[in-house]
Amino acid sequence: MPLLYIVCAGGIALKIHSMQATFGKLQGKTLKLQDGLNIIEAPNETGKSTWCAFLVSMLYGMNSRERDRTGYIADKNRYTPWSGAPMSGRIEMKVGQREVTLTRDTKRPNAPMAEFDAVFTGTGEQVPGLTSQNCGEAILGVSREVFERSAFIRQAGLVIRQDPDLEKRIASLITSGEEDSSYTEATEALKKQLNRRRHNKTGLLPTLEAQRAQREQQLSHISEIEAELANAHSQVAEMEQQAQRLQAELDLCAHWERMEQRQALTDAEEAASQANAKAEAMRRRLQDARIPDNHDIGRLRGALVNIQSTRKNVEKARAERDEAMKAVLRAEAPINESPFAGQSAESAQREAAKNAPKSSPLLPALLIAALAALGALTYFRKSLPSPMVFSIGLVGLTGICVILLLMMMHRYQKRTAWKAALTRRFGTDDPTAIHNMADDYGALLQVLDEAQEALKVKSAAADSLYASLSSNEQAILLEIRRFAPSAFDLSSADELLRSCAVLRKELADAERAAQESRLRRDVLGDRLPADEEDHPASAPLRTREQVEQELSQVHAALAQARSAADRLAGHLHAGGNPVELRSDAAHLDSEIADLEAEYQALTLAMKALECANSTIQTRFSPALGKQTAAIFRELTGDRYNSVSLDRALNLSVQPQGDAISRDAQLLSAGALDQLYLSTRLAICDLVLPADREIPLILDDALANFDDKRCVAALNWLKEAAKGRQVLLFTCHSREADFFRENPEVSVQQLTELG
Repeated sequence: MPLLYIVCAGGIALKIHSMQATFGKLQGKTLKLQDGLNIIEAPNETGKSTWCAFLVSMLYGMNSRERDRTGYIADKNRYTPWSGAPMSGRIEMKVGQREVTLTRDTKRPNAPMAEFDAVFTGTGEQVPGLTSQNCGEAILGVSREVFERSAFIRQAGLVIRQDPDLEKRIASLITSGEEDSSYTEATEALKKQLNRRRHNKTGLLPTLEAQRAQREQQLSHISEIEAELANAHSQVAEMEQQAQRLQAELDLCAHWERMEQRQALTDAEEAASQANAKAEAMRRRLQDARIPDNHDIGRLRGALVNIQSTRKNVEKARAERDEAMKAVLRAEAPINESPFAGQSAESAQREAAKNAPKSSPLLPALLIAALAALGALTYFRKSLPSPMVFSIGLVGLTGICVILLLMMMHRYQKRTAWKAALTRRFGTDDPTAIHNMADDYGALLQVLDEAQEALKVKSAAADSLYASLSSNEQAILLEIRRFAPSAFDLSSADELLRSCAVLRKELADAERAAQESRLRRDVLGDRLPADEEDHPASAPLRTREQVEQELSQVHAALAQARSAADRLAGHLHAGGNPVELRSDAAHLDSEIADLEAEYQALTLAMKALECANSTIQTRFSPALGKQTAAIFRELTGDRYNSVSLDRALNLSVQPQGDAISRDAQLLSAGALDQLYLSTRLAICDLVLPADREIPLILDDALANFDDKRCVAALNWLKEAAKGRQVLLFTCHSREADFFRENPEVSVQQLTELG
């Protein structure tokens, strides 16, 4: 048997010494524990819940088939080590009288912690019968579901819910002691059987009843189909006779049409012979007249068109030449009117650049200086040494002034004469204007040169086009005279070419008519059988189209009638044999009766199961309510008298001095957590095996307790720890402070995942 060597006479007591985990955020961390009550204080997000989940996974393993779903992450993914290392763990514990070491490791990513090993500590000897699958249940004596709903208490999991394993455990305590039956599982099985037979409009019974009704409907429908099928066959026979009569009339029309086709063939042969003769005569006529073919006619007419185009180009070139000559004349007119007419542009520029007589500023300056000296002499005459000096100076200075004045007058007269000469020649004496005239004269000469050059180009082009026109015209006329000697000019040549084209078209029309006649003759000959003999026949009373239209209508109606008959025959065949259908209906009646009897038996079994479950709940609920009330009174300071539970484990409480019980959901959040904790602790006392000291694990279960009720809960847990190991994980410091000086309680703090 499992654990054969570790079971002692007094039962199996489990004491956990230490846990080492690489699990989620725990990276190779170790947690050491003592007997009795262990307070593990740690802030939020330091791994308290991870240690609890690790302990459960070490005992019961990791469900590798669990998958993520909306709002939920599977444990195998939630607790994957953050470092990327394989998930693994180790627990040192005392089971009964022997020290045992459990280890779990991961070799395959899809099977976390599947590698299991259990040895007696320090020996390496395997614990007999202990495997990865039965480890938790073999050591604790309960399944994982029972353990998680009793001794493993989370803050978020305080609520009591029904579970098949928990029901089996409760039933084993009240009845025979066997844990292989659950009311929920049995009820579900019976419901499945009932639903299999009848569930609203689904199940075996509704299906068989529908089949029975279908058989009756099929039998009724078969008789209707047989009558309709007989009527359809009668309509088909009548339409087939009518189609035969119309086909005979259509054959008569076809015979008459063949006679008409033979006559048409004879007419076509005669028409083809006449058309061939006409075409041959026309062909000989054109050969005798040496009429060119269409290609040569088209080429020659195209050449005439090109000559006309060339003639237009010659006329255009001559017009352009005349226009260029006019431009030369227009350019010569302003040149002849210019004062520089007959000169080159360079000589005009040189003449315009001749300078006028220059007036020197020296003479006025000398005159002013002489007059100034004369004035000074007159002013200072009294200071002179003698009158003779004054007289000589006066005469000399006066003479100088007269000479200078005469020179200035001469130069003025000379400049005036030069300006008059310019005015007579150019109409102005302004040198700038004369220079501009020379520039304009040079520009006019350039325009004249350009006009003369353009005239040369236009004249050469016109002469070249005229020479080409004359040469081409003579060549074409010579070629046309070979078959039309009367073509002496272009107009007569074009008229003759048009006549030749008309003749060629008449020949082509005659040849096409002959070909069409031969083709029609051949087609008519191919349509008539060569070996058919003609038989005289009278003309049919109706046209072929009228007979074919009526025959088409009859065929369509016949096809519809046959389709209707085939469809009815198919329905009749699909409906089945009436004898077989009646036999099948009788068999269905027998099956329906058997299933009705089974349904009634299952209904009675459901009622009996409900009565049995009610009896079990009636026996278990008072004991659980009494134990829960005792713990709840201790935690709340005797505030509540009693606690009761219904079949679904829903709680209600009765306050002190109140005769009416209240639903637990009316309590405050803290009081509701205390009630749930009391119920979980009571379930542990009643459900867990008495011969096994299963540890209690509490994960922040006292978070919503006030200080007073927290003290009451701690005292209760301290007393409970005398009979089993208790692990209390908390994020508050009050629990640790309360037992700080108590040597019977182990207090430790975790920081930074320590």
